[in-house]
Parts: sequence; structure tokens; C-alpha cells
Amino acid sequence: MPSVPRRPCAALLIVMAGAAWAQQAPRRHSAEERYALFEQNLKRRAGEIARQHLADIKTVEDWKRERPRRKQQMLSMLGLDPLPPKTPLGARITGTLDRDGYRVEKIVFQSMPRLYVTGNLYLPAKLEGRHPTVLYLCGHSPSPFGSKVDYQRHGIWFARHGYVALLIDTIEFGELSGIHHGTHDLDMLYWLSLGYTPAGPEVWNAIRALDYLETRPEVDPARIAITGMSGGGAMTWFTAAVDDRPRVAVPVVASWTIDAQIQEDVVHHNCDCIYFHNTYQADLPLAAALIAPRPLKMISAQRDDSFPPAGYRAAYERSRRIYELFGAGDKIAAYEQDAQHQDLPEFRKEAAEWIGRWLKDDRTPFDEGKIEPEPKEALLALDAYPPDAVNESIDRVFIPAPAPVKAADRRAWETQSVKAIAELRESVFRLFPSRMVPFDAWKQKRGGWSDRYADHFDVEFNTESDIRVHAELFLPRTKAASHPALIFVKGRDDVIYPVDWDRLLPALANHVVLTLYPRAVDYPMNNYRWATVQRSFALLGGTIETMQTWDILRAIDYLVEGEGLRLDSVSLFGRKAMGALSIYAGALDKRVTRVIVENPPATHWHDVPLLNVLRIADLPEAAALLAPRELVALGPLPREYERAREIYHLYKASDRMRPAGGLGEALRVWEFPNAVGRSE
Repeated sequence: MPSVPRRPCAALLIVMAGAAWAQQAPRRHSAEERYALFEQNLKRRAGEIARQHLADIKTVEDWKRERPRRKQQMLSMLGLDPLPPKTPLGARITGTLDRDGYRVEKIVFQSMPRLYVTGNLYLPAKLEGRHPTVLYLCGHSPSPFGSKVDYQRHGIWFARHGYVALLIDTIEFGELSGIHHGTHDLDMLYWLSLGYTPAGPEVWNAIRALDYLETRPEVDPARIAITGMSGGGAMTWFTAAVDDRPRVAVPVVASWTIDAQIQEDVVHHNCDCIYFHNTYQADLPLAAALIAPRPLKMISAQRDDSFPPAGYRAAYERSRRIYELFGAGDKIAAYEQDAQHQDLPEFRKEAAEWIGRWLKDDRTPFDEGKIEPEPKEALLALDAYPPDAVNESIDRVFIPAPAPVKAADRRAWETQSVKAIAELRESVFRLFPSRMVPFDAWKQKRGGWSDRYADHFDVEFNTESDIRVHAELFLPRTKAASHPALIFVKGRDDVIYPVDWDRLLPALANHVVLTLYPRAVDYPMNNYRWATVQRSFALLGGTIETMQTWDILRAIDYLVEGEGLRLDSVSLFGRKAMGALSIYAGALDKRVTRVIVENPPATHWHDVPLLNVLRIADLPEAAALLAPRELVALGPLPREYERAREIYHLYKASDRMRPAGGLGEALRVWEFPNAVGRSE
């Protein structure tokens, strides 16, 4: 594999108190040091995305060529590719309130069958002709009456000043509640495998709200603005990016960049809906580029823990560059206030004046006047609980799962498998590095009773410029020119004792054995930190497990290139989640001749998050990609894997998907010369 020049490793500079990495001889690192490198790897990747994103856009013609593809990518990262069908809204007005200078209609519609959206439509008291309109997307404001009740002053002000304004509830804090914090604190990691973010259905609800507004005779469809704060601000960004109908966008306290979110370690502050799953290594300015040259104003708070100044200021500067390509520098603006994350009169002023300027050519200074909010219960839109609602379970049904594997014959399967592997590389494992780095390996002989079986070494090597993994290497003492290899991939559940002696003994006489600890399996991370890092990885375009798979593949390279070994075959062995990752490593690398699993998950719905994988295949389909190579199970396989057995049958290789009582039987150690004892 091609070698590359050594690069300074910022994390190691920190760990080693400023010494240059390139000047240091390889050495062993503690778990804490390897964790520091791992954290630095996240920051480095975030910085690279920030520097590279949209850097290829030099002219407005460049952007016009790129825009359709980038818009499709944004839709995909929101879980909206393909878009759901636009089914009948079934909109109903369930009540009306007549007030001084305005009227409120209580609205219910279905953005898709059984996904209910509740809202309040504010109308001027005097309705003549069509009016400029504001779609206000509510933020995270919990209330049994819906989040809209805490933002009603926006609707009242707009209606009193000649606008139609529709406020819609969030899924999480609507009259029918759903879930927004699935990966944040509920361990719903299947969201990552689905490529599901609650931003997807929220944006879809906003798109269908625009559809509803277009049915209203009071609405001027050519003069619609969109705004909202916090989560509503994020939905403002995303909706205006993928739907051209909003002519003005004002996201409030919701602007960020990936590098600032990760550098300042604020991902844990934010709900899952704030982010898209970053399959294509984009950044928030992509949304601004898709909105351009429509008027856009970013409103921010200087003491906002969720969206710190470094992020929103960088987002503005990077977005402004695209607007200037259009010659539309006057159509992008930013405002910040020395304040915390909240709905302030100053923010309402800035939003209202920007909307007035661009929707009505009205520069009248904002005066909120006296607003008397309604009792919250008066704004309820639902007159009865709909028993068929899917709001609570929308995360499980919004993105359709792929059909189970079916193939009429071997040729049909091979066509499917080539397509599936290409899709896995494109959408699931896209975060893999584009180049290899030197291993910079450290190796040290170990003594003890392992010496009775094989030469035993502690080793450590790079899988990325700033990722060190450690392992234990056992070299047989036979005189054979080449050997079979076994890589035992350790998981978090396996970090109990350094060597799994009982399990490995049958293999040591004739196999090269590497017990591998991929990144993150033994780092000092509690569950809280693990969840935060997992969400940070999704913001970079993968998961921790994505990059653990990369570590497995680089471990094969290490044996061949770093150790200079000739290998007859390569077997991967993993328990539980590591068995699943071994299956994917085998699917991606034909050098793997056998995968051995123990208690593997039946599905990505239960374990092993890999970004977007459930849009392509589930674990049994991935196992089928190994055929006709061996898939060996220590103990029973979940019944779902029978789908893989059907593919093995097409190859007339059903015997290669087999059970085994232990590693010796799985590896067929008796088939090799010098299987027992030491060669003389």
C-alpha cells in the first residue's frame, strides 16, 4: 500500500507536552493517551470538513451545476430521499377564537397517513385579498397543549400587522407527543442505522404545512417567510434548504458549524433534531447555499451553550461567500445579542423587521405593543385523541426498511451483491480514510507461560494518523513459509483480562493470532460520553463502529505489510457486536476467508449502529455477502440468518455456513501440519 509522509499529530503533541510526533520513536500508549488521540481525531475530522466543504464552489455557475446533487444529498441526510408521497392532508378547523385585531383557527392535518400535525393559524381581523404569510416552526417548549402555546405572541403580532401566520407543534412537544432525543439519552441507536433523525419528519411536517397554506385563499403563495427558534430554527434552515417556496428565512438561536460543535464539545447540549446525519461530509452552510439568494438572517445569542459564537459566526462568514457569488450580499445578515438561549423581544424585532423588508418592502420599526396571551388550554387543536396516530412511533416507520434478500439464482445474487457492496461503501463506510498512513508500529516480546505455545508480543500501530490501536500477536514456531491467520476482534464486553487463553489455545501452534482492540473498546468513557461521541461521529458521517471496522481491515494490512507475513488465509472472530463488524469487514475485503461469530445480533435494530445501513440491508443480508466463504457460528445463530443460508445454497456451499463447538473446530486446526507441539 502507498506510504505517505508522516504528519504532526496534534493530540500527541498535547499528550507528550509539545514534542513533535515525527521526532518520536514509536512507543506504547496508555488507554488514556489513546483516548486523547481519539478525541483529537474527532476534532481533526471536523476541521477538515469545515475547510473542504463547498471549497470547490468558485463561481455561481459552479453552484448552479452542483445544486441539484447537493440538494438531493441534503434530503438524504434528513431521511427524505425519496420524499414521502403527498397524501391528502385531511385538514380540519376544530375551533376559532375572535380577538382584538386578529382571529385564531385551531388546525389539525395529517402530513402523511396517521402522522398528525396540530397548529394555530393566526389571521388578520380584516381579510381582503391575499396576505404575506409566515410559517413559524416551534422549538422545544414542553406543554401538554403543544409547544405552540408558548410562541403565540409571534402569531398575534404578525396577524395584527397584516400577515397570516401558522404555528405548528413539534413532534416531541405537540398535542400528540413523539420522540426527539432517541440517541441523545434513550440509546435508540437504530436511528443511526436507519439514517433517521427527527429533523426528517419535522421538515416533512413543515413542507406539508406549506402545502396547506397554499390551499388557503388568504395566503399569497409568492410571499411566504419561514422562521422559528432553537429546534424551530434548525427546521427553518433545513426546510428552506429543500423547499424553494419560503421566500425569506430567519433561523433564531440555531446556527452552528460542525467544527465548532465538536471542538467546543457542545453536541451533548443539542437534541437529535438539530443535526442531519452527515453521510456526505457537509456542513450547515450547505443549507445556506441551497437557500441562496433568497433573503436569510441568522439571529444568535452570545451566551448560548448550544450554539456558541465560534460556530454561528463561522456559519455566517461561510454562507456569506455563497451569497456574494450571486451578487446578493445584501440578502444575508446576522445579528447577535449578549444573551442566553431564549426567545427575546430583540430577536422578535430583528426577525419581524427582516421579514417585513423582504415580504412587504416595509421598513417600519418593530413595536410589539401589548400582547395578552391566551390561556394555553384555549389553543388546543385536537377535539379528541386520534386512536390511529403514529406520532409516538414515527421513528420506526418514517424510513422504509429494505426488503429481505431474495435471489432467483446465483447470477442474480452476484448482481445484487455487487450493488449492495457499492452502496455500503458509498453510504455506510464513506467515512473510511482515503489514504493509508504508516503503521509506526511498536512491538515488545512478552514472557510467561504463553512462551510454551508461541512467540508472544505486545504490539501497537496506527490505523489513522492520530489513532493508535493495541493488540497481542502470537507467532507459531513452525518452519512453514506461510501460515493461516486468526484475528480475534475484542469488544467492550471482552475487556476483562488481556488474553483469552482458553479460547485461543487450539490455534496457537499453527496460526498467526492477533487479538485486536479496535478504537474505543477500552477507553475511559462512561455511557454518557459514549453517547455523545456516537452522536459526534454521526455529525462526521459515520459511527464508532464504522471506524472499528476500518481498524479490523487495517489489522489485516498490518500482518501482511507491517509484519511481512505470508498468510494462507485470514479468519476473523468476534463476539456479539464484534462478530457483526467482522461480517462487514469480510464483505468488504476478499482476503477474509472465514468469519467466526459468537452470539451475533440478529438485526441492526438491536445493536451495532452503522450509519444508513438499514436503508440497504440488515445483518443477515450482510452475512450473505460472505458466500461462498465460510461463516462459522460458535453456538446457535439467530433464525434471521436463515436468509443468508438461502444464498449459500445458491453456491452449493451450505456446508460452509456451519456451527462449531469452539475455535479449534471452527479453524479446522487438525488440517494443518505441525498442529501440535513445537517444530524442531
